[in-house]
Amino acid sequence: MTGRRASVERNTKETRIKIALDLDGSGVAKLNSGVPFLDHMLDQVARHALVDLDVQCDGDTHIDDHHSVEDIGIALGSATNEALGDRRGIYRYGHAYVPLDEALSRVVIDFSGRPGLFFHADFTRDKVGSFDVDLVSEFFQGFANHARATVHADVLRGVNDHHKIETLFKAFGRALRASVSVDERSDGALPSTKGSL
Repeated sequence: MTGRRASVERNTKETRIKIALDLDGSGVAKLNSGVPFLDHMLDQVARHALVDLDVQCDGDTHIDDHHSVEDIGIALGSATNEALGDRRGIYRYGHAYVPLDEALSRVVIDFSGRPGLFFHADFTRDKVGSFDVDLVSEFFQGFANHARATVHADVLRGVNDHHKIETLFKAFGRALRASVSVDERSDGALPSTKGSL
């Protein structure tokens, strides 16, 4: 299976976004989201998913980061959906547990065609630096809806909110890598008994 790439543009009155994604990349990231903390997190996704990711966003960050973060999640979900095509031959499911010092998170992904986010994280601060921690769930909601995936994202323990968020994004990258990987034993079959995803 080759050519699992997609380029997506999303332009609204709030954001102008271009994303290029290669699911069979090597973890190279070129990031200019306008939100430095999000760039740091997306770099973790690219590295741990082994996808090549180019994100360029011109957003209304003079208001706040909400629209940029949410819309990048939407655009990344759309690009992932497009790059997967009909989803034949993929593992479909992926999960990962990732620690960072005292923090531990679990992310489970099912490219089921049925979007849903089930997000559980208790943050003790409103912001990490200038980044609003509420935007973490907004990113994953945008991704799940537009990738047509069920995503369970749980911070299992932790004290430092930066660590908690970083474990979520790293675990997301690892779960993404597992779920979109090609299952050589499947011989290109659709991973569903229903015959469609």
